[in-house]
Amino acid sequence: MGAAAQAHRLDAALEIVAFEKSDWTSYSACGIPYVVGGSVDGLDKLVVRTPQQHRDGSLIDVRIRHEVMGIDLERRRLEVRDPAHSRTIQVPFDELMLGMGALPVRPDLPGIDLPAVHGVQTLDDAGHLLHHAESRECRNVVVVGGGYIGLELAEAFVERGMRVAVVEAGPHVLGTLDADMAVPVEDAMRRLGIDVRVRLPVTGFADGIVQTDAGPILADLIVLGLGVEPNTALLEGTGVDLGIRDAVKVDQRQRTNADGVWAAGDCAESFHLVSRRPVYIALGTVTNKQARVAGVNIGGGYATFPGVLGTAITKICSTEIGRTGLNMTEATEAGFDYVVADVDGTTIAGYLPDPPAIRVKLLAERNTGRVLGAQIVGGRGAAKRIDVIATAITAGFDVQHILDLDLGYAPPLSPLWDPIAVAARRALALL
Repeated sequence: MGAAAQAHRLDAALEIVAFEKSDWTSYSACGIPYVVGGSVDGLDKLVVRTPQQHRDGSLIDVRIRHEVMGIDLERRRLEVRDPAHSRTIQVPFDELMLGMGALPVRPDLPGIDLPAVHGVQTLDDAGHLLHHAESRECRNVVVVGGGYIGLELAEAFVERGMRVAVVEAGPHVLGTLDADMAVPVEDAMRRLGIDVRVRLPVTGFADGIVQTDAGPILADLIVLGLGVEPNTALLEGTGVDLGIRDAVKVDQRQRTNADGVWAAGDCAESFHLVSRRPVYIALGTVTNKQARVAGVNIGGGYATFPGVLGTAITKICSTEIGRTGLNMTEATEAGFDYVVADVDGTTIAGYLPDPPAIRVKLLAERNTGRVLGAQIVGGRGAAKRIDVIATAITAGFDVQHILDLDLGYAPPLSPLWDPIAVAARRALALL
């Protein structure tokens, strides 16, 4: 819908039709954990623009409860199922924008289709999850997978007064962090009362339990937090090229290889600005930027999307987490030789009462000093510092540039030497 609205702004004469198989348009899926936890009052608060608002404001013909079943690029037609009228219609197009998003990963395990097992990707998914939690006496919740959404939902169910376990097959939660940066996150989760179990694959589901190699775990409600995969099965046999992880391959203008076909968001791949490789990163920030670029180009303008760093932030209670660029595994796989600067500090002047701790990990290329990536874990005021590093990487800064930045200072907001500058100074010494 972002692409559609942007295209309409540039060319009001465009006749735009949008097909959506659910009842919702233009909403913040990232806000779902905060509805579950009770800090946001209702799913409707997450809706930015309703279908009717799109129709009235941008004159976009939004057709909800319509599912595209087939794409014929040769005849320039869509096959669309309209279940409300028990019919399938053929709809012609000149330009086609693909924004199918992603689907929660659902492993092929015994019991995966039980009613207690929920993926959380759309508002409909969230509605089913909330109904299950509120209509039954749920005391034990198991979150399978320790990604961003999994951890945010784990905290949300703790806030609802439930016993929560997070089961992660990998060596630690938040796999985009290095192990040493994930450990304090796991410690924070345990302080919150979450039962964190890593290196423990789930083998199946049954009534009231999650089955693992270490034995069953009680579960009245099971949430899948195993990440997402591009929702691109519709494109099989169409001739539209797929790239990494079967995401739609696009150029800098969000064009596919097929004439007049565009793609953006969680169904499309991106380009990593450091590794210089295609990547699949399903984040709301990336989605909205790609959508704007596609809409500008569809509307007759010119825009490009240069790429991503995978910058992401989240929090677990009072512990904030941020990351950008490459972690150690990614930097090694990309062929970089690098140094690692780890520093511990506080987010405010240390002489003030209860200064929140912060740990910064900075990766710099050995020969050039160019910043490759960073991770931050700490208390209040920690996570958004990652934006300074993301800006520096995008600008091509080395660690000397970061050390020389004229960063703001006031005792209740930062130490005299900000932890980011201290990490840069440490990296400079290592170089």
